[in-house]
Amino acid sequence: QVQLVESGGGLVQAGGSLRLSCAASGIIFSIDTMSWYRQAPGKERELVATAPSSGGSTKYADSVKGRFTISRDNAKNTVYLQMNSLKPEDTAVYYCNLLTVRSGVVNNYWGQGTQVTVSS
Repeated sequence: QVQLVESGGGLVQAGGSLRLSCAASGIIFSIDTMSWYRQAPGKERELVATAPSSGGSTKYADSVKGRFTISRDNAKNTVYLQMNSLKPEDTAVYYCNLLTVRSGVVNNYWGQGTQVTVSS
């Protein structure tokens, strides 16, 4: 049973920083892809950043490039999202996602979400 637990959200002023963490429990391999998504009120959930399997390249949404950094610690099954120079438009619920493939079956797991609010 895979579970994802996020932490680190909160209220911050524009220009500030926050660091989100997502700890995964269960059988996780370094080849699994871990990502952060976000969903603002009235909007669809969007991909923020992806940290693919070992050796792969990270990817970012254009809106966060140069401000956010995704990283992962495979030994701890944890993925992080360092968010700098935050803007009010970054306000959203941030979700951790884990994508695994086991015996050809794709599994998609989500955390419960953590609220990030950026005040102007």
